Amino acid sequence: MTTVATQQPAHPARGDARVALLDAALALVRRQGWAATSIDQLCRTAGVTKGAFFHSFESKEALGVAAAHRWTEVTAPLFENAAYHRHSDPLDRILGYLDFRAAIAQGPLEAFTCFAGTTVQETFAASEAIRAACGQCITDHAARLVADFEAALRQHRTREAVTAENLALYTQTVLQGGFVLAKAKGDAGPLLDGIAHLKRYLQLLFNAGRNA
Repeated sequence: MTTVATQQPAHPARGDARVALLDAALALVRRQGWAATSIDQLCRTAGVTKGAFFHSFESKEALGVAAAHRWTEVTAPLFENAAYHRHSDPLDRILGYLDFRAAIAQGPLEAFTCFAGTTVQETFAASEAIRAACGQCITDHAARLVADFEAALRQHRTREAVTAENLALYTQTVLQGGFVLAKAKGDAGPLLDGIAHLKRYLQLLFNAGRNA
């Protein structure tokens, strides 16, 4: 979903092994996918033993569910503290959010693509628990935009009847699709193009009543 550091200590304290494994999962899965990430590799990256893994998680699936929750936990502060919240107009806050998403799409693809989106594409038919956890992660992030969309709909007329909830989910549809196409092409171009088109759509949608 964004650029997030997931470095682990070489030898984490026993109580930190769970967090080290979760952060190893976030880093490895975004780079190489869920199926290619083994328990042995997770342990090596986290600097823990396999015994520590099974002390923390009963299975790789259990780790996947926990990692989806961890993804929400580590990405939330980045968005909560972003400057776009300072705009007085709610529509400007939404457009600022999209500008922020474009600004952080820097570096290798695994640095800014989404753990939840990556994982659910591989596991949706194989693990209901991981599918649900990743789906909740994505919809919870969309929900952060609902209040601003509600305020924008109150303040500005729109060209068509829409709901705040559907618009918020649509932003995630564009972003997640952009992540997939960025991986297919090997660069951030499709994601950035998708964000730019989404901004134009929202500006056209709200333009009829902006500042009316």
